[in-house]
Amino acid sequence: MIFNKGEIIVFMLASAFAASMFGTNGASAAECQKSGRPGIDWSDCDRSNLILSGVDLSRAKLVRTNFSETDLRRSNLTAADLNDATLTRAFLSRSILDGANFYRAEAYRANFSHVSGQAASFESAELQRAIFEGADLSNADFTKAELARVSFADALLTETNYSYANLARANFRGARIEGALDFRRAFLFLTRIEGIDLSRARGLDQAQIDISCGNGDTLLPPGILRPAQWPCTFE
Repeated sequence: MIFNKGEIIVFMLASAFAASMFGTNGASAAECQKSGRPGIDWSDCDRSNLILSGVDLSRAKLVRTNFSETDLRRSNLTAADLNDATLTRAFLSRSILDGANFYRAEAYRANFSHVSGQAASFESAELQRAIFEGADLSNADFTKAELARVSFADALLTETNYSYANLARANFRGARIEGALDFRRAFLFLTRIEGIDLSRARGLDQAQIDISCGNGDTLLPPGILRPAQWPCTFE
């Protein structure tokens, strides 16, 4: 079948309109405007700068969704898929994130304080300066995550995985350690570990401890020695 030039142009415009409305990989424009509910598909939607506190987004598809500076406090994101989502400066304090997927999410300066994040995955996420103070991160996965200057103060950490993560200047002071943590190949430059129990930690080596910030109350695994002088006693 042969199309003339006019027919081709009409076809291209129709295709572009359909893509903008229904995208091959994202939600439709109409779906993006719907109120949050369990299982909703907001993929590729712009939900930034909104007040969505208390919303139930359990099992929701939130792939590449933009939640920048959005208020999601006390919300339910159980088993939600936030792969590649943007949560820069978002507020998620006291939300339920159990089993949620934040793979490669961008959450610079996001507030996750006092969340329940049991078995949540933050693998390869960008979380610089995020706050996880008082959070339950039992069995959470931070493999290869960017965690520079992140605060885990007073968090509950049980079998939490930090392997290959960048934890430079992260703060673990006051964290409750109730199971082995995995620090295999993690970068612990000036990481604050004063007073915490790392005696059961996996993957720790002397070089990591030598550049971290501990004190006489820091408990280390067998075979790992306290440095003669911690490198950040002046801070």
